[in-house]
Amino acid sequence: MPKSRIALKRALGAPLATVLGLSFAYAFSGCSDELLTGASGPRDSSTDTGSCTANSCDAAIGNDADANDADANITDANNTDAGSAENDAGDTGGETDGGDADAGIADGGETDGGETDGGDAGTVADGGSGGAVVRVMAANLTSGNKQSYLDPGIHIFQGLKPDIALIQEFNYGSNTAQEIRTLVDTAFGPSFSYFREPVGSIPNGVVSRYPMIASGEWDDTEAPDRDFAWAKIDIPGDTDLWVISVHLLSSSSTPRVNQANEILAYIGQNVPASDYVILGGDFNTASRGENVVTTLAAKFATSGPYPLDGAGNDKTNMNRNKPYDWVLADPRTNALAVDVRIGAQSFPGGLVFDSRVFTPLSDVVPVVAEDSNAPSMQHMAVVRDFRFP
Repeated sequence: MPKSRIALKRALGAPLATVLGLSFAYAFSGCSDELLTGASGPRDSSTDTGSCTANSCDAAIGNDADANDADANITDANNTDAGSAENDAGDTGGETDGGDADAGIADGGETDGGETDGGDAGTVADGGSGGAVVRVMAANLTSGNKQSYLDPGIHIFQGLKPDIALIQEFNYGSNTAQEIRTLVDTAFGPSFSYFREPVGSIPNGVVSRYPMIASGEWDDTEAPDRDFAWAKIDIPGDTDLWVISVHLLSSSSTPRVNQANEILAYIGQNVPASDYVILGGDFNTASRGENVVTTLAAKFATSGPYPLDGAGNDKTNMNRNKPYDWVLADPRTNALAVDVRIGAQSFPGGLVFDSRVFTPLSDVVPVVAEDSNAPSMQHMAVVRDFRFP
């Protein structure tokens, strides 16, 4: 079992969870005590995670939000909310129920576990003499009125072809194991592994082309409906990569600073100093100079150049006036960042992807211009590439 046990705060309470030292994902999934990775990945019976592939079970079954779940734009009585601070027009609520699955998923442009050439949105991950280029994407791309993944968000995954996705609001249909596996297969490919928080109405998660050595969640004491999802990934080369998928509160800057301090403490307690670390997701930040960014600078490179869209805009919310979403790396990993290349274009600091701005869309099939403008889609994807030796 890895040092960082999966949080049991909602089922048993944090103190009891600490005493028991159990992996909550397995209690709910029925997964074996083997780590299940991609089709070509190893099995490691010494680790205890909820990672799943096409041939395994989901770590989270039936995590539907009930009628009391907070809307994406409403602060609840505990000064927390279910999502973004932005109140976009057309948002009809943030509840996820146990009803019918969302309307279909796109089947075009499905990726596989192989390498892609430099002529599309993919990265060359062959581990050759130049090292492996790994594309990391922060994605809170739900749309519709259930904070769930529909065609627009799925199109963006398919078009940008991330190797590792740090996902927020990881909901699809009724959130059965089969439905979540279908989402991952369609948006990324059947060889991809994933971890999804087993409880919470808007869980975080990680999807990876590369095998997950371990995965789980760290307790977020500020948010009642999600934690910090993490994964230790066996990327090409001798050094492992830790990634952490987070969704910070939108209510005010103070709880975000508290969350940042918790994240730094967890990293210090659990991540070897010799490993690479990337933190990404929906920070709900109003500016690049917010206190939470200053706090995270103790571990991560937080200064520019920042990811931009084709028009030079680094803001990531729907209205494109706030930098909600981030992909941050520790200084050693940050030094390995390379240009994001899509078709003939190159984005030196990374890419903020907005389908309303990006051209030509033929480089990111099956994306269409209105995908980033889908009802209640409040965020743009953020992409950064790293060449690991």
